Amino acid sequence: MHRPGCDPDSMTAEDFLCDFCGRDWTHAAPFVEGHHGACICGECLRAACAETASESAFTCNLCLEPRTDLAFMQPIRKASLCVRCRNQSARTLERDPESGWKR
Repeated sequence: MHRPGCDPDSMTAEDFLCDFCGRDWTHAAPFVEGHHGACICGECLRAACAETASESAFTCNLCLEPRTDLAFMQPIRKASLCVRCRNQSARTLERDPESGWKR
């Protein structure tokens, strides 16, 4: 997610927001970016790894695919993360030695 009113030709870390908690990249690093600027921060991803809701119909914020499987749901921001994107994002951060991120 991008901060409303940001300049797409001059993006800064403050312009990238986590779709799940709303914090910007400078305050919630590391980040994983999905399609069309969707983002999830390391803290929300860690929560998604620990807590996955029951099956329901939803569209994943990161892959933008309609899904009917398990999901991590953030009801206040109306954000959803499918298990496939959760696992792929977790592997991405775990492989990055600079992130120091662990499940």
